[in-house]
Amino acid sequence: MPRDLDADVIVVGAGLAGLRCATRLAQAGRHVVVLEAAEVVGGRQRTDEVDGFLLDRGFQVLNPAYPAVQRWVDVAALHLRSFPVGVRVRRDDGLAELVDPRRHPERIPAMLGSGLARPRDLVALARWVLPVLARPRRVIAGPDRPLREGWDRVGLRGPLRSEVLEPFLAGVLADGDGSTSDSFARLLVRMFVLGSPGVPERGIAALPAQLAAGARAAGADIRLGVPVRGLRTRTDGIGIEADVAGGDPLTARAVVVAVGPEAVAELLEIPAPTTKGLQTWWFAADAAPATSALLRVDGRRRGPVVNTVVMSHTARAYAAAGRHLIEATCVLPGGADGAGAPSEREVRRQLTEIWGADATAWELLRRDDLPHALPAQPPPLRTTSPARVGEARYVAGDHRDTASIQGALVSGDRVARAVLRDLDARR
Repeated sequence: MPRDLDADVIVVGAGLAGLRCATRLAQAGRHVVVLEAAEVVGGRQRTDEVDGFLLDRGFQVLNPAYPAVQRWVDVAALHLRSFPVGVRVRRDDGLAELVDPRRHPERIPAMLGSGLARPRDLVALARWVLPVLARPRRVIAGPDRPLREGWDRVGLRGPLRSEVLEPFLAGVLADGDGSTSDSFARLLVRMFVLGSPGVPERGIAALPAQLAAGARAAGADIRLGVPVRGLRTRTDGIGIEADVAGGDPLTARAVVVAVGPEAVAELLEIPAPTTKGLQTWWFAADAAPATSALLRVDGRRRGPVVNTVVMSHTARAYAAAGRHLIEATCVLPGGADGAGAPSEREVRRQLTEIWGADATAWELLRRDDLPHALPAQPPPLRTTSPARVGEARYVAGDHRDTASIQGALVSGDRVARAVLRDLDARR
């Protein structure tokens, strides 16, 4: 590193992609400075303590089956609390339950008798899922289409689709119209089949906190509360200068922009990625509305709520002593201005119907409006984007890979490897 530079590489943003990138660079012996505008690491993976409750920024889960999580995360240290693999569906005539038949073969007759899992629909679902279980790379490389067309193509049109898959995946993909890449949706479902998603015992923020500890141990210098206002090439043409709010500019041989998709165009001359929004409601109750920890969906589709769950049945530490925490997710329409967002009255009315319990008396702890909850993932599926977008300028994030924790980690690592190759080539 030239003596007049502050670092080999500046990483802007301490989300999952930025932290993984910084770790890989520091492990290779590079002097890395991470600049994060917020006072905590994590980006979209945040947890706040509110009146004794742990509230994540939106309903977020960690799937231990992700290959990147298996490689770079100590899942055991997070004390993951896994959700049951299944769903309960509110129907006009009551509740129906679908669970993983591999884990609960004794419930297969009841599921077949529910009317949700008709044999022809199960055959169609198998046609949709089995190829990605057997040969995921072929699905990635193959033709793609919107999810709704993918289901039509295999003949999946019954209540299994309309009452279970559509509302469930609406909350996972932030997609209420089936416009997401069919290949991407299949890859996500593959991960649900292979793993048991859950939440860290102390909230999703434990994940980036662990990654940050690893980055620091490798030698990365993580500086919080340091917004970057702009980037420019140094006057001598060697390296990049980062304008830091309230401080002197910092210089490095290269910079990696790993901010959220809504902010990336402010620092780089690339188009702002399209994002999709979610709205999450957190309620406290003295009594749980049900004893089951299964996620619930409204098969009747009579309101904005696409899923709801008693979080404290899975992760007891999320709730204050003697109370319960109930989560509800809605797709957030209208973009960043929140136009058309669901009202509290609508949400409480539908939750009362879904749970069969009076939700009007529950205490509202917080509502999270997340207009940039996920990068849009339209067809055709694109699993990688160029790491370098300008001279000594790189970009990382799940909006450059796949919209997931897996995508963020893989992107950060891939960009770090590209930076190392380029730095070595300039010697």
